[in-house]
Amino acid sequence: MPRFTPAERWVHRTTATLLTICILTAACLYLPFLAELVGRRALMVTVHEWSGILLPVPLLLGLASRALRADLTRLNRYGPHDRRWLHSALRRRRTGRPAGKFNAGQKLYAAWIAGAALVMMATGLLMWFTHLAPLMWRTGATFVHDWLALAVIIVVAGHVWMAFGDPEARRGMRTGSVDAKWARREHPLWEHRGRP
Repeated sequence: MPRFTPAERWVHRTTATLLTICILTAACLYLPFLAELVGRRALMVTVHEWSGILLPVPLLLGLASRALRADLTRLNRYGPHDRRWLHSALRRRRTGRPAGKFNAGQKLYAAWIAGAALVMMATGLLMWFTHLAPLMWRTGATFVHDWLALAVIIVVAGHVWMAFGDPEARRGMRTGSVDAKWARREHPLWEHRGRP
């Protein structure tokens, strides 16, 4: 059954690629052994800055897709079933996890990563354009940027870990379609069967 349109998959892949570039170039800037291995700090800084600036572009372009806009609406709507899903997930129970097209964990991840990306971009701009703010603001921006980057790495690693634990969900993001049995089991409240 269809789950994601080509536009939605393109937005996901492009955003994931840009975020991976941000993480890898940040690692080259902060980890001495990688900095020595790469040796081209100025290039890493430039690639890091531009991949960070371009990070929201796939989503902004993707807003032309009606399916993506509908999914963003679904991601931003929480209901009583989401509370039950989280309660069951926190108790590590596989049953009693009602979910629509997106479960509560996916909704929380989407909201958190979107907010983190905005904060990372704002603090990154303060660090990049040093004349925009006084030294105290830039120092605070650097502190927030660095520690939030660590949190982003941990949360993205968790996202990837969860994806590797669910081959059918990965198939849905890769091909756009999922098995109907999986959809009924994992997303029983998903109302729009037969279309993304």
